[in-house]
Order: sequence, then C-alpha cells, then structure tokens
Amino acid sequence: MFKMKSSFLCTNCGNITSKWFGRCPECGEWNTLEEQEQIPQPAKGIKQNKVKSFAPAESSKAFKIRDITYSNNLRISTGIGELDRVLGGGLVEGSVVLISGEPGIGKSTLLLQLCQSIDASATLLYVTGEESVSQIKLRADRVGVDSERLFVLNETNIGRIIAEIKAVNPAVAIVDSIQTMFDEDYPSAPGTVTQVKQSALHLINIAKESGISIILVGHVNKDGAVAGPKVLEHMVDAVLYFEGDKQQTYRILRAVKNRYGSTNEIGVFEMGDAGLREIENPSELMLEQRPKGVSGNCAVCILEGTRPIISDIQALSTPTVFPSPRRMASGFDYNRLSLLLAVLEKRLGLRFSTQDIYINVAGGLKADDTSCDAAASLALISSLKDAPVPENLMVIGEVGLSGEIRSVFGIEQRINEAARLGFTQIALPFKAVGKCKGKYSGVEFIPVRSVFDLLKLLGI
Repeated sequence: MFKMKSSFLCTNCGNITSKWFGRCPECGEWNTLEEQEQIPQPAKGIKQNKVKSFAPAESSKAFKIRDITYSNNLRISTGIGELDRVLGGGLVEGSVVLISGEPGIGKSTLLLQLCQSIDASATLLYVTGEESVSQIKLRADRVGVDSERLFVLNETNIGRIIAEIKAVNPAVAIVDSIQTMFDEDYPSAPGTVTQVKQSALHLINIAKESGISIILVGHVNKDGAVAGPKVLEHMVDAVLYFEGDKQQTYRILRAVKNRYGSTNEIGVFEMGDAGLREIENPSELMLEQRPKGVSGNCAVCILEGTRPIISDIQALSTPTVFPSPRRMASGFDYNRLSLLLAVLEKRLGLRFSTQDIYINVAGGLKADDTSCDAAASLALISSLKDAPVPENLMVIGEVGLSGEIRSVFGIEQRINEAARLGFTQIALPFKAVGKCKGKYSGVEFIPVRSVFDLLKLLGI
C-alpha cells in the first residue's frame, strides 16, 4: 500500500514544510509556500526506486588549481553587440543563461535574431514548447532569419529534448520556455516548482558535461520576478531581464546575475517591424525629444557599467490642498527623493511640504547612483521657482545631508560624453574641477560647493 503525503515548497528559498505557513520559517518571505501535488510514497518494507543521479558518468576527481588548464576561446560572440556587452563579451561555453521579461517584450525575437547573427561555424537548436515550428518559421521570415545551421524542435518532454540535443550536438541550444517543460518521472503539471527545477537541472547537467551553451526563456509573475522557484536563478550562470514598455519601441536588456562578467552593463534596443535593432548611441536617442525652455528639466549622465548615458531628469512641483502631499518617482529612488526634499527644505528654506512632487528619468532609465543627486535637486528647484535650467548645462554630484555637493566616481567618462554631445557648461563638485581644467576645449567647468550654489545656476 502507498501513503499519500503532501508538502509545501517555498518558491523563494526552496524550503519544504509539512504544513502551510503564511511566512516561510526559513527565509522569512510572506506568501511563498505552494502546495506540491501529492506524490505516492511507498510504505515501509517496499523497495524504492533508485533516485536518478545527475553527476557525470566518470568518477569525480579533485585537481590542484595550478594544474587546471582552459581554452582561451571560451566565449562565442552572438553577433549582437548589445547582447555581448551585457553577457561580458559573449556566451561562455557550457554556460546556462536565463532571460526573462514581460510577455510580448521581444525575448523570442531577440533569440531568433541571435540564431542568424551568431558565429557562422556554430550549429544551433531552438526548442519551443509554446509555438509550432510553422509559427517559428513565420517569425523567422519576418525578422529575416534564414540559417542552414538552425534546427527547430517542438517538444516539451525534457527527456526527448536531451536526446535531441545529444543527437544534434549544437554549440548553442535555446529552450523557450522553461515553464512549459516537464519530466515524465514526476506527476506534477508543467510550470510547477518541481517541474521547473527538475527540467532546469537536466539542462544544466548536459551543458556542463558537453560544453553546450544553453539559453532558457523564463516567464515572469505578477510581481515582475521570474516565475517558478527562486532557486532557479541560483542554478543558472547568468540572469538577464528584458525591460521596457510594450507601448514604446525601446527595450533595455539588463543583467542581474553574471558569473562571467559585470552586472552593471545594459543593452539598448529598438523594436521595429523587422525585429530588434541595436542602439549603439543611446545618449543621442534620449536627448532627441528633450524639451527646451521648460522648467523642471536637467540633463544627467548615468553610468551603466562602463557606458555613460545622458538623459533628462524631469521634476514637477504643484501646490496641493491636502495635508499630506503626494510623492511619486519613476526611475529614481523614492527614498533618495525624500532625502533631497528634506535637505532642500532645511538648508534653502524652500517649501516643498506644500507641494505634490513628481520626478521621472526620461527614456525608462534608472538613476540608481548618487551622482544624479545634484541634477535632481536642480530640477526640483527649477520646477518650484519656474526657472528653466540652461539647455547646455549638466550637473554632476552627490548631495550630503548638510547640503554639500560631494564628488563621485567616473567623472571623466561623464564629462567626455557630455562634451561629445555639445554641453558647454558642466557643474562639478569643487574638488573635481581642478582635475578637469585644461583637458577639454570649449567646456566651462562651474565649481559647486553646496546646494546654495545650485540657486546661482538658475540666476536666483
């Protein structure tokens, strides 16, 4: 006889409990416990089947690190410069990359274009569990993909997929998507925590054994995180997020985990009728629709890894009749906004407490580093006083609690980008001005010591 046993699995940390809790006792996250389908467990005395092993067939052996050798050509260029930038130079042999994003954002289109642009000596296998091969062919014709090296497989059984991977032996295998795959040895439905974890484990095992690079497409849940167990992100080598508004044409590819490169780089694309197009110079793109002669706008240079990108910080201050004014931030840290408002009100005596405040970073970028503090402060003052910021002025610096303007990293890279795009005035922290004088022709450096000097930039 078999006993029926149910358990609850935490989708964040993978902890298993015998009963449901509102909060996971292991990681402390709320509402992450999901009931696993009841799997029959053999009673005592009945011989159990041997658990599958995912270890390599050969015996394990430890090596001294100085005796380990590797090839210098570990990376495969995808042929898409923006994707290579985010990956750290290309796909690493034997790596497993998870790419996720909202439905319809362009994940499948990007990977299909990768199949056309990748190294001519690479064989590729595209495994689809959501579309038929004719649908893949239809999209391939639309984006101009016609490669003799590309094989397409419509399958969701992970065992058959592994067998086909071994038969084709591709350099790169794409699985779209991991939530549609299932292992027939487990009775749960595709997309459940167990199926996603086991399917990914099979693919990771074949990637490490054979040196095949595997790209997994992952769905997202309503919170924007990768659907399925959180442990999936720990298992893979890199996690990429494809971001952007489906109503807009611009997309941003961002790495949140990368064992073989930086997580600070981003790739910028534009979605068109013929697929995704690389944006090699996003600064010019961000400044194309910049308003002129309007208060509340200040140019800012965001450093994404090694790439400086110039965009606009937009602030709007409007009087409110309610006792609790509203604060909204898009692309800018909300807590940082509250800090800047407190500093400006305390040090400069500006009455932001009676104003609704809205702040936005144009182009869908995220201003995470503190180098944007001075520009955001100037935009807020500009909106409150209704005094436009000079069009050819850029401000760089961090704002301290005493109102001082502090120096930040990467100033030279930011100045180079600003000078290239025609900015003739750059306001810098006082200590950084001496290092930059005389190096750039046609650029005036304005030293600022505190937020009081920001008022002078507006002529107040």
